[in-house]
Amino acid sequence: MGVKRAVEAAEKVAASGVPSCTLGELIHNPQVVESLRERGLPPVASIEEAAGRQVLIRSHGVAPEVIEGLQAAGSEVLDLTCPFVAKLHRIVAEESAPEIPVILVGEREHPEVRGTAARAKGPVHVVVSPEEAAVLPEMERAVVAAQTTYPPDRWEAVIRALRGRVRSLSEHCTICSATEIRQKEARALAAEADAMIVVGGRNSANTRKLYAACLELCPQTILVESAAEIPPAFANTGVSFIGITAGASTPASALEEVVLTMTDINNQVPTSDAADFTMDAVAASMVRIRPGTVVNGTVVQITDDEVFVNFGYKSEGIIKRSELTQGDVKENDAIEAEVVKVNDGEGNVVLSQRNIVNRKAWEALMVRYEASEYVNGIGKEAVKGGLIADVEGVRAFVPASHLSPRYVEKIGDFVGKEMKLKIIEVDQQKKRIVASRKAVMAEEAAAKKKEAWDRLEEGVIIHGIVRRLTDFGAFVDVGGVDGLIHITDLSWGRVKHPSEVVKPNQEIDVKVKSLDRERERIALDYKSLQPRPWDNASEKYPEGSIVEGKVVRITDFGAFVELQPGLDGLVHISQCALNHVAKVEDAVQVGEIVRVKVLKVDTEAKRISLSIKQVLEDEAFGDDVAEPEFELVNPEEVGAEEAAALEAEEAAEAPAAEEAPEA
Repeated sequence: MGVKRAVEAAEKVAASGVPSCTLGELIHNPQVVESLRERGLPPVASIEEAAGRQVLIRSHGVAPEVIEGLQAAGSEVLDLTCPFVAKLHRIVAEESAPEIPVILVGEREHPEVRGTAARAKGPVHVVVSPEEAAVLPEMERAVVAAQTTYPPDRWEAVIRALRGRVRSLSEHCTICSATEIRQKEARALAAEADAMIVVGGRNSANTRKLYAACLELCPQTILVESAAEIPPAFANTGVSFIGITAGASTPASALEEVVLTMTDINNQVPTSDAADFTMDAVAASMVRIRPGTVVNGTVVQITDDEVFVNFGYKSEGIIKRSELTQGDVKENDAIEAEVVKVNDGEGNVVLSQRNIVNRKAWEALMVRYEASEYVNGIGKEAVKGGLIADVEGVRAFVPASHLSPRYVEKIGDFVGKEMKLKIIEVDQQKKRIVASRKAVMAEEAAAKKKEAWDRLEEGVIIHGIVRRLTDFGAFVDVGGVDGLIHITDLSWGRVKHPSEVVKPNQEIDVKVKSLDRERERIALDYKSLQPRPWDNASEKYPEGSIVEGKVVRITDFGAFVELQPGLDGLVHISQCALNHVAKVEDAVQVGEIVRVKVLKVDTEAKRISLSIKQVLEDEAFGDDVAEPEFELVNPEEVGAEEAAALEAEEAAEAPAAEEAPEA
């Protein structure tokens, strides 16, 4: 990855025409270096030679003071240090200290090792083998890291030797994963092949180690920098299987040239297939990913903006932080991601975790959609015609007409609001859904209504909430359905308007009077659950007691006084005043509060005889009241004509229940 990144960046710089150079050879491959030189990007050996030009730092990296010197000389620096090498630099810089030595495992004169050693804050020891590690002086503490191209199979042997010399050893295997994978696969290929060709620069440590690894398993192994170096008789030695591999710093063009040359010789494949064996076929055999492929890999490097993942491909994958959903990731963590692009134009494989999350969220939503289940959403943005909502990680559109059963004036009121939704339309191709809140409310109301009807029976007492009042009664919500309390069923007394008895939102207990399931109408009764006024009238209003009441009706024969709702007493005309009056209105008026004396209570006949006159006499004369000069008329002896008139009057004032509007 680091080499590829450096070469591609250098080619762009060469094409730009900006005066530039590389500090030392960009990579260990003569063909690439010469090609860049011809295109105006030569290598230079010193800061002085680079002064005034844009300078490309090679993939091996350099010491910090070198970059500082270039900048001081007026050079613009483009740092192309391999991310794996940069990781090595960071470990040494962070963990070393004047009292903590650094042990680097690698080649002493390699540019990468020299650049890394320059970052140590204390002593540095470089060892290239287990034998050298075994003779180091004993140390209390030390930090050990490896050159990124050090042979992985030798690392453990070095570590074992160091553990015998260092009491507390901080171990960091910084070997590039690509190096390890390439050497492992090359060994497997060399174990099967009759002959091997290793393509790469002879001064490349990575290529030399790859060549040495193949040579151990396949004696007929050659190292070439280009196809022209392949011996003419190499393919004519009777071998039937020739393997080809390349060092990390080998450009793709050099590998293609070798493969096509061997194809032309036509020894490694049957003649009938030779025409179809092209570099495209080779590339196709190497590429096993495409956009949408889910891969599993290991985190090999983390930067502020990106996470690099090794998943066994020829180059690492890159996940932008914005596409990462796993939370805090660390190096060596296992990670699952989806391929977004095989090549982003710079040779990088672009990966995303968010795509996997989104796809899983979509699949889960589709299961719920097929099952007609509700989903949870949060309003995100008011747009023309409706609301954009986040439905469990998927973007959804809720039309304004589906936000509520009633007209919604301000859609913005739903932004940030959690809501239950039903998916009503799906676009599989665009991964879009249309959802409805109104549908949920309608279905829940219907279910609640059915449940309410199922538990309703005539005669049962049920709790309810007064929702609205009309002139003829009160509508009460009894658990999802409304029933009507007719005005005549609100109170035992006379009621002009339901507001005299109940108020909106008041919670009350009611009795189911009747049910009409076909027409969905419920008649309720409230007064039957209230005490009957006449049940304890004689105890509450004993004969001889003086109480207050309100004049509610006047007839020719007297005035009716309301002692409490549903309980009226009669003051006969002869008992309305101290003196004889021709008309009741000459003594009292409707609505007037008067003090009366209870003369007689008949609970069976539901009649109470009252007297205003006797109260006035008691107040005026005390107990020495003279006998009246006229005969007292007993209320019980009021004629049948007067009683009939009273009953007719009461019937006229109370409208019949069956004439009221239906619930």
